[in-house]
Amino acid sequence: MAKATPHQGEHPMLIGYARVSTPDQKLDLQLDALQRAGCERLFQDVMSSTRLDRPGLDVACSHLRAGDTLVVYKLDRLGRSVKGPIAFTEMLKARGVAFISLQDRIDTSTAVGQFFFHVIGAFAEPERNLIVERTQAGLAAARARGRHGGRPRKVTKAKLRIAMVAMADRQSNASEVARLIGINRTVLYRYVNGDGSLKPLGQALLHGTGGRPEVVLDEAAD
Repeated sequence: MAKATPHQGEHPMLIGYARVSTPDQKLDLQLDALQRAGCERLFQDVMSSTRLDRPGLDVACSHLRAGDTLVVYKLDRLGRSVKGPIAFTEMLKARGVAFISLQDRIDTSTAVGQFFFHVIGAFAEPERNLIVERTQAGLAAARARGRHGGRPRKVTKAKLRIAMVAMADRQSNASEVARLIGINRTVLYRYVNGDGSLKPLGQALLHGTGGRPEVVLDEAAD
């Protein structure tokens, strides 16, 4: 991708991209969501995620300029594997373009959005899909925590690995890390220390030396 240049005399734009795999699938849900998000231009493809040639995506990228944002309905609209979207968003970043996934609540123009990609990129490919799924669920649960009671959440191995990486970063905030993975700070510190090292309960969960994933009730959330 060539480096983007700013729009001359224009405001930054939200440009939307939608994709379905087969003609019998409908784009309406994605397109409606992109329009509600404020996208001024929409591009689309009807083809499998395994196809490397994406005419609609190519045209969308050709319209992006520094300061613009590419918006998709969900991360898997770019591809089923995590490695592809990570590399793609890195290319966008190099051009000064941000990326938003509406359903995954990812916005690379924010510190949390950048951190999300940094964390999942630190793990081996076989684990990434699971980490993405769990982290997305945790993000959605954390946002709902202050508004609704509801179902319990579990501390899982995937969440614990994310917590270890995050807490090892001296700039991390424990409350933000806990919200990121969908638990509360008190429970976070039952499993990891402030430097990201494992406590006995975390070692038991991660290495299978006993113990079960802990159920965290909503009322205990920060």
